[in-house]
Amino acid sequence: MPALNRIQLIGRLGRDPESRFTSTGKKVTHFSLAVTRRWKTGGESREQTEWVNIEAWGRLGEVCQEYLKKGSLVYLEGRLKTDKYDDRDGEMRYFTKVVALTLQFLDQKEKEEPLMAVEEEAVVEA
Repeated sequence: MPALNRIQLIGRLGRDPESRFTSTGKKVTHFSLAVTRRWKTGGESREQTEWVNIEAWGRLGEVCQEYLKKGSLVYLEGRLKTDKYDDRDGEMRYFTKVVALTLQFLDQKEKEEPLMAVEEEAVVEA
């Protein structure tokens, strides 16, 4: 049976990207993305913001670290991934994040430079 795990998001970075290396030496970059939905109810404007944790591996992570900063507007395609950890009380906790596969910068530069798009190659995670 076929399956599909793909998500598309447009939003602004909530913090500067942070990179680290895994125990096997692979580079991984993390940042949060604010995705805001706006609508009107009875003439009143409303909005709701969802915060999504993003993880980018390899060259894609390097590009994020180099070119993105808090407030940057991006289009992102990725896949959902759920990780688990033990909290301070020894209880198992789960959290879901998006592993970035494709990223496109949507902010326009002052000189109207073309937008940059980056796509990650297949990555084996540690």
